[in-house]
This record gives sequence, C-alpha cells and structure tokens, in this order.
Amino acid sequence: MKFFSQTPNFDFMAQRKVALLISLVLLVASVASLATRSLNFGIDFTGGVIVEVGYPEAADLNVVRAQLADAGFGDATVQYFGARDDVMIRLAPRAEESNADLSTQVLRALQTDDRAPQLRRVEFVGPQVGEELTIDGSLATIIALLLIFAYVWFRFHWKFSAGAVAALAHDVIITLGFFSFLHLEFDLTVLAAVLAVIGYSLNDTIVVFDRCRENFRRLTSGDAKITINRSVNENLSRTLVTSLTTLLALIALRVIGGEAMAGFSTALIVGVIVGTYSSVYVASPVSIALGVSRDDVLPPADDGDRPADGAVV
Repeated sequence: MKFFSQTPNFDFMAQRKVALLISLVLLVASVASLATRSLNFGIDFTGGVIVEVGYPEAADLNVVRAQLADAGFGDATVQYFGARDDVMIRLAPRAEESNADLSTQVLRALQTDDRAPQLRRVEFVGPQVGEELTIDGSLATIIALLLIFAYVWFRFHWKFSAGAVAALAHDVIITLGFFSFLHLEFDLTVLAAVLAVIGYSLNDTIVVFDRCRENFRRLTSGDAKITINRSVNENLSRTLVTSLTTLLALIALRVIGGEAMAGFSTALIVGVIVGTYSSVYVASPVSIALGVSRDDVLPPADDGDRPADGAVV
C-alpha cells in the first residue's frame, strides 16, 4: 500500500530549525512539569493494598467502580484477574486504616441484595518495593538508550547514533511530560509502553538512516540535507502506513480496552505520534548539525587498491 503514486519531494529539512524549536519548547515544558508536578505514580510505585474478590457470576467492572466511588474509593483501580468473575481492586494506602479495615469496607461497598462477592486475597505492597521498581525502571531505560547508541554506532556512524538517541530521549521525555502535565496515573503498564515507544521510534529511525546510507553511496552530490531529505521522502509512504495502522489499533484498544488498558494505550498513542515526528525532525536534523557527510558512511578503501610508496601512478 502506498500513499503516493510516485516518490514525493517535500522539503522536510528546510523546516528543521522550526521543528527543533518546537521540540525544544515541548522538552522544556515536559521537564518543568516533571520537576514541579512530578508523575502521578500508581500503586506499583507508591505501595498500597490489593483486594481480590470473587463473584458467583461475571462481574461488570463499571458497576464495581461506581460502587467503590460511592463508598469513597474513587481512585481505586479495578480490573479482571484471570476470569470475569474474579476482580482485583488496587487501593492507595491510608495511614489511619489497616488492611483489614480497608478490605471490610470494600466488601461492604460491593455487597448488594442479589450479589455478594467473596474475599479471596488481601495483599499489601510496601513502599520499599515501589522504590525498587522505580530504580529498576529508570536503569532499564538508561541501559536501553546506551545499548541503542552502541548498536547504531556499530551499524552506521556515531553521528547517526547521536541523532537516534536524541530522538529516543525526546520521545521518552515528552511522553512522560504528557502524563505529568495531565496528572495521569503512571504504573508499570505505562512504563512498559514507554519502553515499547523506544523500540517503535528506533525502528522508524533505523529505516530512514539505512536509506540515507544507500543514497549517500549512490548519489554523487554528497550534500547531507539533499540526501537525507530524499531518504525521508522515499520512506514517507512506509512511515505513514505503519504509523496510521498502529494508531488505529491503539485507538481501538483505548476505546474498548477498559480502565486496565487506558494508561498503556494512551502512552503508546502519544509515543507513536511523537516518535513518527522525531524520526524525521529530530534524528536527521541532529545528524546534519553534527556534520554527517558522505565520507562517514563510505566503506573504507581497500589497502590493496592503493599504490605502494614510491610507485609511479
């Protein structure tokens, strides 16, 4: 499938300075929001109480959420746990109430004349576990970026590598800033989505850089802006098809996936949009700013082809 009958000729690189200015504004706003508002960490990071209840038949999660909200647990996270008659409820910790009191209140709120759920499990997730998860998640992100830098450097050149990592950092910071600014809950599913955004954005960037390398070797002009611009245009149909089909699936997941998938799908939607933008207007312009040229991607000359010292050419 192609969006264009022939290769377009949009001058993307002519607008690279304006695009980088927009990215800079978004990055500053995201960092400022993260510094002042922080992230709205979920129970995975802050600790809390997990209550598992079993129903005699399939439960309606919307009804369960409404019952809990009426009882003062409007911030509870409700999702199926395996079967549809098994519901897991995650509650924020309350210093003045014990786990037993919380579970009793939850059961009382969910009891109706015709449906009385049974308590199956009450578990407390301590803040020490949340701190370990925060550290491990941050380390995983940093290690992923370092390995990606090394991989792109090995496959292409360090100037391309710097552009790729700049684009990935751009995507992660703006996605986190989006969650911070809107005060959306940040839990392990959102962290998994952020790591998935890194993989998605890298894939699109690598495809563009691979075409750049081919065009640098094939074209004789050697001008970086012209070569990169042509490479982006040649991959534009592929980029649009991939991004739009991915967004359609994610929007469907957000609409019908329920509360349990809301954070995950939202993070991926934001990440795919920002990642598609950054593969064109962050990775490539950064490489141009670092002075990438045709000589950086040409294979090294074979010593056997060089004349020996003192030989007449």
